Amino acid sequence: MNTVAKSKRAEAEETKGAANEAGDPAATYARHIGGELKRVRLAKGLSLASLAKASGVSVGMLSQIERNLSNPSLRLLTQIRTALDVPASALFADSPVQAPDPAFVRRKAQHPRLDLGYFTKELLSSGSPHNLQLMILHIPPKGSSGGQPTSYAAEKGGMVLEGELTLKIGEEEALLKEGDSFVFDSLIPHSFVNASKTQVARVLWVIGKVPVERHL
Repeated sequence: MNTVAKSKRAEAEETKGAANEAGDPAATYARHIGGELKRVRLAKGLSLASLAKASGVSVGMLSQIERNLSNPSLRLLTQIRTALDVPASALFADSPVQAPDPAFVRRKAQHPRLDLGYFTKELLSSGSPHNLQLMILHIPPKGSSGGQPTSYAAEKGGMVLEGELTLKIGEEEALLKEGDSFVFDSLIPHSFVNASKTQVARVLWVIGKVPVERHL
């Protein structure tokens, strides 16, 4: 099998399970990741070919993702987002802040949601510029971050609000239950899974931007 064929096969493996798992009603009104990626790509003035070259994800796969025919794993999504040079929060179609709220406030009714197919992100951070992103991950039974771990320069932390989550950082793995918290260096390859067959996991997820120089 040649290199191109292997790459396409690997991409296909990481985009399995595009259908939403049952269990979280929030997913019924969440925006889908494909449309948001296309919105950001067009705003950046990039063609599919140029984004493919910058991200290492094939044009065919990008096209399928943008049409919501495939859902990228977190690793592929990170490759695409890095090539677009935007934070995770940029993939949410923002809700307008109602006056007279200041820019640092986001009301509960204004939390945008992003459907990745295998779990849903609920953005808590306000729309004002900042290096700290807060969100809630709604992970359905058997939902996960994908087949391959992801890594990039950032710090992550959070707490399990409901259900259970198995979090793997490097070679270490921990089963986290309601009330358990965590912090880790996102440059270390990491992944997670909700192993429950019946219960949705809700996890507070915090991402802190870290200058790349700290990891050089």
